[in-house]
Amino acid sequence: MYKNNDFIYDATVKLEELTNSPVQFTSTRKNYDAIIIFKRQSFNVEARSEIRASNKGIVLSDTEIIKKKTKRPVILVARYIAQEIAIELRELGINYIDIAGNAYINEGEIFVLISGQKTQYQQKTNQARAFQEAGIKLIFNLLNNPENLQLSYRELAEQANISIGSVSNIIQELEGMNFILKTSSNRILKNTPDLLNRWIIAYSDILRPRILKKRLRFADKEHSSTWRTLDIQEFDFNNLWGSEPAAALLTRQFSPAKYTIYTDGNWQSISRQLKLIPDENGEIEILQIFWKEKKENKNKTTPALLVYADLLSSGFERNIQIAKRILNNELQNIK
Repeated sequence: MYKNNDFIYDATVKLEELTNSPVQFTSTRKNYDAIIIFKRQSFNVEARSEIRASNKGIVLSDTEIIKKKTKRPVILVARYIAQEIAIELRELGINYIDIAGNAYINEGEIFVLISGQKTQYQQKTNQARAFQEAGIKLIFNLLNNPENLQLSYRELAEQANISIGSVSNIIQELEGMNFILKTSSNRILKNTPDLLNRWIIAYSDILRPRILKKRLRFADKEHSSTWRTLDIQEFDFNNLWGSEPAAALLTRQFSPAKYTIYTDGNWQSISRQLKLIPDENGEIEILQIFWKEKKENKNKTTPALLVYADLLSSGFERNIQIAKRILNNELQNIK
């Protein structure tokens, strides 16, 4: 899909102005977004409209992939980079510039650090329906089970628990955005890696905060090492491990530091049964199941798609690494 990366030019002009050093800019649409030459050093550009907590994991993952494919150093260029994310990028040794002139470039004999330049972050308005709450639920259903795209609008509405009208509008938008191809006989998902990334950001920003029920902690600290023995399915409602504990169960090579449970019941019952104590800074989070979970499903984890999204959105390096493994092993249809 075409990416509007004209802001790269704005960022390089600002860098040139603040450093009093010329910057050459060459646009390309092939393996990377552009090449810039600064102080005789060429950089491959990875352009993002914005870099903030919800897409940090995606950006870090993509940057690592690009580094492995090129001999040139990589630089992130964005309209906006959240201040706390800029600090993390510097700690990780990742070069960046934004259109306000904030920059970190540490390559060979080049060292530039500019901070404190004000950028007005534009909160998105008129966001496409496809990436609002109803759309997030529908896209999850389609990415998780691509064959569902052949269902009627009524069936899709029931699966995602949204209105038929919402299904119609969202499908039309996804067609217009080149994510769905409609033929004479069926519908086909297209550009699924891009769709997945946009869904993860929208889920993290919009839906996930709304379905967070409660934060808690273990009353007995030993349970943090014996969590596998907790039977979270001995209830009259569904409970599933998500995020880090789900990754531990899926890969068998991961030890969670935080614990996520998705439920279609109430957190009070879970708290009593598992001896958990409410704590806003606790290591356990309870979230509402937002998809249609079958009662006879005996799986202990949320769908791999959601595990991947939660791990990537956390922004923690170890979570990003295990998320890649889940993408490669469990989500081949999307990759």
